[in-house]
Amino acid sequence: MFYALIGEDVPGTLDKRLAARGEHLARLQQLRDQGRLLLAGPFPAVDSNDPGPAGFTGSLIVAEFASLADAQAFADSDPYVAAGVYAKVTVKPFKKVLP
Repeated sequence: MFYALIGEDVPGTLDKRLAARGEHLARLQQLRDQGRLLLAGPFPAVDSNDPGPAGFTGSLIVAEFASLADAQAFADSDPYVAAGVYAKVTVKPFKKVLP
């Protein structure tokens, strides 16, 4: 089943986000390579694909996991959590309807 992992950034942590980004992306690439990643990306803090120093307010990952507990464990071990980027991560079951 798919799960939505919604990370909310601590304000002013763009430098920490950028420092941990490589490790964060490596985990997502593993999900992609396993055919389990539906989508992933950050929420720009301003109305632009390139928010510059305004940074991001969080991220969304939608991926397939065996259970809610497995999705929560993946979210809890995200490098952005360890780096202090995420203030909170919410994990919810997700049902894909379209496309």
